[in-house]
Amino acid sequence: MGSVTVSGMEEMAELDAREQAILALERQGWPGPGAKERAIRERLGLAPVRYYQLLNALLDDERALAHDPVTVNRLRRVREARRAER
Repeated sequence: MGSVTVSGMEEMAELDAREQAILALERQGWPGPGAKERAIRERLGLAPVRYYQLLNALLDDERALAHDPVTVNRLRRVREARRAER
């Protein structure tokens, strides 16, 4: 039997409730610029800056990709397009 590495255990673990809530928030459409920030504060209890830090880390997490590939891939494309503009 082979041993399971730490990274292997991370891949098997599921996203926690907050990580799932972040991806769920990203799946929604937002009517105006302040609505999303208000939802971030009210639903998740996070400052928008912290939310976007967590979201950015999630985009590099294979567990997030397995959980919601459509949203994660869309956000990865948006992030790469913004990086290319710089």
